[in-house]
Amino acid sequence: MKIGYRTIKTAIGTPIAIWVAQLLGVTNFVSAGILTILCIQPSRKQSFLSAWNRFLACIIASVFSIIFFYYIGYHPLVLGLLFLIFIPITVIFNITQGIATSSVIILNLYGANYLDINFLVDQFLLIVIGIGTGLVMNLYMPSLDRKLKEKQQDLEENFQFVLYEIALYVRNKNIDWDGKEIKRIGEILDETNDLVERDKENHLLRSKHIYRDYFKMRTRQFELLQRMLPLVTRLPKKDTISEKIADFFEDLSKAVHPGNTAIIYLERLENLRKEFDEEELPCSKEEFETRANLFRLLHDIEDYLIVKMKYKESDVVKKKKQLET
Repeated sequence: MKIGYRTIKTAIGTPIAIWVAQLLGVTNFVSAGILTILCIQPSRKQSFLSAWNRFLACIIASVFSIIFFYYIGYHPLVLGLLFLIFIPITVIFNITQGIATSSVIILNLYGANYLDINFLVDQFLLIVIGIGTGLVMNLYMPSLDRKLKEKQQDLEENFQFVLYEIALYVRNKNIDWDGKEIKRIGEILDETNDLVERDKENHLLRSKHIYRDYFKMRTRQFELLQRMLPLVTRLPKKDTISEKIADFFEDLSKAVHPGNTAIIYLERLENLRKEFDEEELPCSKEEFETRANLFRLLHDIEDYLIVKMKYKESDVVKKKKQLET
């Protein structure tokens, strides 16, 4: 069984918060540990936002508690009335994350059955220690680069397989493929959305995120691949140019990688178009449908390559510039 980093941080932060509270002689020192547990977050950005929301909610809760308990009394009905008013206030100020942490303070004040300046200071220290410890623990976030790299490699392998299967189908109507790679690509892209967002929130000062741009590019290419598949399955007859298109897809399947060599394949595609235009006109409806679907296929694969071209500078052009200098 694998222990997650949030579990480890909770296990470390909770006793530290309680220990600090004990050293300072704070009453209800266990509450510091509870506040820390509630403050452990999956990203730095969420941690800062959560800490602020919880701190503000706790301060508001303390003020409400003083007003309700001191002026109305210590009674369960008063406690219920307090929550009835306090929770909508957190919704108005968009600090609902702080409901759980502030409830700890409210219940501490209610359970004490008295209010004085020293006890209020104790509760303020609990808030600072508990939320502060959680915030400090959240400053460390493990790098997601390795996971994102693994997802990238997995995604590219599935892209390669799909393109190769398209080549086989165009060439000889191979129908043995079950299409599971298409489903897997969709799953990987969904999984990476969460990972990328978490990684972005862990690098607050980073203006550009390489993996975010990469997976957005692959998402658009996947949409185009899905659009191509019905065209491939509607090719009723093998055309004279089909073999060259099949070769093109097969070669393209071997060139799926993080780099950008799309310009090479765009040039090959342009040559294919010229050959396509020089073909004799179709003589039957079936030949016409084949030619029309192949033409649309060329258009979609061009869009597929253009998406890659826009993603980053061409490796081919870059190499030429290096040679020139």
